[in-house]
Formats: sequence, structure tokens, C-alpha cells
Amino acid sequence: METHFSNHLSESVRSVVYSSLIPTCPLIPSPRTHHSAEDFGDMGDLLKGVALVTGAGSEGIGQATCIALVQHGIKQLAVLDINADGLAETKRLVNEVREVNVLELQVDLAEEHSIISGVQQANDHFGRIDILINNAAIAGAISPSTNVATSDFHKIIDVNLVGLWICQREVIKRMLQQEPIKQRTGPASRGVIVNLSSTYGLVSPPALLSVPAYVASKHGILGITKTDANTYAKDGIRINAICPGYVNTPAMRAAARSSELVQEEEKKVPMGRFGEPSELAEVICFLASPMSSYMTGSAVVVDGGFTSI
Repeated sequence: METHFSNHLSESVRSVVYSSLIPTCPLIPSPRTHHSAEDFGDMGDLLKGVALVTGAGSEGIGQATCIALVQHGIKQLAVLDINADGLAETKRLVNEVREVNVLELQVDLAEEHSIISGVQQANDHFGRIDILINNAAIAGAISPSTNVATSDFHKIIDVNLVGLWICQREVIKRMLQQEPIKQRTGPASRGVIVNLSSTYGLVSPPALLSVPAYVASKHGILGITKTDANTYAKDGIRINAICPGYVNTPAMRAAARSSELVQEEEKKVPMGRFGEPSELAEVICFLASPMSSYMTGSAVVVDGGFTSI
């Protein structure tokens, strides 16, 4: 008669047998065994220092991020975009939340000299840059590779990838020269960078939604994020990426109205809807804050479960 092996063992013997099967490793002590109430102060004080946001004039994630940064404590904010009217609107929306020092800078991310000048102006105005949110991007037309002109491919790569990298490079140069700021938890920080990639930096869109240059740029952002995160971690600079899924921006709403395919994509999202810009902005603030002090080189997916299917 078949009997389960453990039925023939006494409790003490089973304990020895099971413990021998479980691999053990020495416990690594935490650098701190407790936290004081000061570590977790007011959530409105979550962020401190100077923040710089690219693509800040765009209605959607850019504007929502600026608003969220101010809601969570930022009082000095540099907003960069090629759209001057959009920057003025972002400043108005931010000041409805709280009167803060907002510097508007019209910058073309397709032009290196424009990016360098914008970063330098922000640094000169505020004296330092503590948080960089690399949000600016363009998508281009939906078209398979065989129908994409090389010049159009370069245009998207130049803004989304090269422009992002130049901005990151210039900000890191200045972060390396500034004194670290004490955080409410974790080590002091010289600076934090959050790069906007996409779920299409991880997976491919459907064939009928082919945007090859956009996808290439978003994959590249993850590579740049990880490389520089590893390089500058010991300097007190953290760099992470966020990979949004479909987000309810004006462009996406227009696409949904005109494309049944986009409507079908929304139905595939396990949560049954597209994300809101404010939901993405909160995750960006988390990555910019000391709440993520042990994270660098990470790509955080925020897509309602879309890529889990």
C-alpha cells in the first residue's frame, strides 16, 4: 500500500529532512533597523530641489507631470518644450496648484545647441538641477518600414533618442558638480532622472499599428537608461525609466475616434481602459522621490496589465 513518505517520519526527523532541502544563505543586515517619524513626513514634502521637465508644453503626460511634481513639493520648476504657448498653459495650470518659480524655456530637442542652451539656462537660473524628467517625444505616422523615408526615421530618432540622451548627458554633467541633497530616507542624492520609454520599448505593436522608428527609439531609451544608471550610481545619481501603455491623451483620443483598431486595443487592456496622464505622473513622482531610493536602471511598466497578456 502506498503511503506518503512523511507519514513514516517523526516530527523531529521531518524537520531535519526538510531543512536540509532548503538552501540557506547568511542574512544581510539592513543599514538601518528602524525609521523615525521624520523619515515619512508630509507627503506634500516628498520632493525637493529643482525639477526640469522636457515636453512640458504637451497636454497629457508632460503637463500632468509638472502639476504632480508641484503637488508633491517642488517649488522650482524648469519647463522645456518647442511649443511656447503650451509652456505658458503649463505654467498657468501649475500656479493654480501653488505659486512656484517656473522658468519657461523654448527648446527644440532636434537641435543639440538648443538643448545645451536650455539646460544651461535652467542651471544658471536655479543654481542646480535635482530632477530631470525626459518626457518629450514624437510618434510619426503609422507606416511599415518599407514605406518610411530615411529622413523621417532620423527625425524621430533625433528627437526621441538622441535628444533625450543629450539632455541626460548635459544634466548629468551638472549633477556631478553639485552637492548632494539629504533625503528624508535613503542616502543623500546628487540627482534623479526619469526617462519616458513605452511598452513599445519592450514589445512590438500590432502590424497594423507599425511605427518602426518610434519603437526603435523607445527600445534605445531603455539601453541608455541602464547604461548611464550603472555608470553614475556610485556618484549618487539614480536613473530609471517608465514604460507607459496606452494613455488617454488628446492624440490618443483622436486616434480612438478615427480607428477601430485603437478601440480594439483598449478592449485588450485587462483593466478595461486606457491610463490617465495623472496616473503616469504619480509613478514618475515615485521614481523621482526618495521612496525609490534603492532603484536605478529599472524600467517600470504602467500599462493596466496590457503586456501581461
